Amino acid sequence: MFQNSLISCQNLFFHGILKNWQEHAFDPLRGFSYESMRHNWERNKVGRVRLLTQCRQLYTLSHASLSYSDCVNNSLLTPLFDFILAHFKQDQRWIFSLNDDLEKLDTKTDAYALAFVLLSFSHYFKATGDERALKEIKATHDFLQSNMRSEFGGFEECYPVDHSLVRRQNPHMHLLEGYLAAYKVTQELAYKAQIDKLLTLAHSVFFDPKTDTLREFFLEDWKVHLSEGHVIEPGHHFEWIWLLHEANKVCPSPANIEVANKLWSIAAKHGLSEKSGVFNQIHADSYATLDAGKRIWPITEYLKALCVIDLNRSEKLDRFEKALLFLKDHYLTTDGRWNEYLNENDLPKDFPLPGTTTYHIFLGLSEVINWSQTEFTK
Repeated sequence: MFQNSLISCQNLFFHGILKNWQEHAFDPLRGFSYESMRHNWERNKVGRVRLLTQCRQLYTLSHASLSYSDCVNNSLLTPLFDFILAHFKQDQRWIFSLNDDLEKLDTKTDAYALAFVLLSFSHYFKATGDERALKEIKATHDFLQSNMRSEFGGFEECYPVDHSLVRRQNPHMHLLEGYLAAYKVTQELAYKAQIDKLLTLAHSVFFDPKTDTLREFFLEDWKVHLSEGHVIEPGHHFEWIWLLHEANKVCPSPANIEVANKLWSIAAKHGLSEKSGVFNQIHADSYATLDAGKRIWPITEYLKALCVIDLNRSEKLDRFEKALLFLKDHYLTTDGRWNEYLNENDLPKDFPLPGTTTYHIFLGLSEVINWSQTEFTK
């Protein structure tokens, strides 16, 4: 049953969603990915084209091309990379977004987006051997270190620095993901050192030992935000579980696995619905459900966490099967689309298809496929 559910989801994504996005959501002349699509595969103009979206598409296609080459149009990769360089690298730094006419819109440099520069360029280099990507990874790292480090640890939300912004764990989580990818392809010790610093920040600031939860929102000095600090996301718990296991391969420490296990204890108990959907938000202190809606990305992070968490085999397979069935029955559609949001009753909301989501679906399924190939060939 597990294998059947996995194969169904795999086919719906690789031969449906990924195929359709490549055919309909790339500008044929300029090589960039559209920000959003309607369900009939017409472009949904939202007034901006973000660096984040372009990098997530570059990552997905680059990574997929390495293991699922028959599902990827490799001719899309370099034009997309070139578009990113030509339009988002301005004045020696990355800008946040363009408008629909591809003119500068928001010129701040966003830490969250830089994480995906690191991630996507690392996989683009692996897929193509284009050494320009390595130079840009180093330049991005240097910019982060020179211009966006916070005196309180970690990185500022953006450059120019705006101290009024709520500080978040989320950019740091993805920076850890990006630095892991960069280190794997370069073995650059400076990247490994940054991985270690981000892990220290996660253990000392983001993880709350009183509640065994991952805090999301903070003041400038990393104190929990007064009005938003109680809001936590089970999806990010699952995402960190997988990342802590990945990071432990580079910077081993018992604390990585201890924190991952504690995050699992809360998210698996309080973040899942009876049908195996993942709630958007719960309360950090009471664990009560704050938002019973279920966006698609948290269940893909749950799948990734299941690949690494230590459970007995029967429980793990049962959880995998329920989650994959939920993904297939509620999110992935037989006509090669997906439902981005479910309401509290697990009914799909009317919402367009964001260009950032294929990253989540691809990586979640890819990790399960890799796990199953290892598990069933022992």
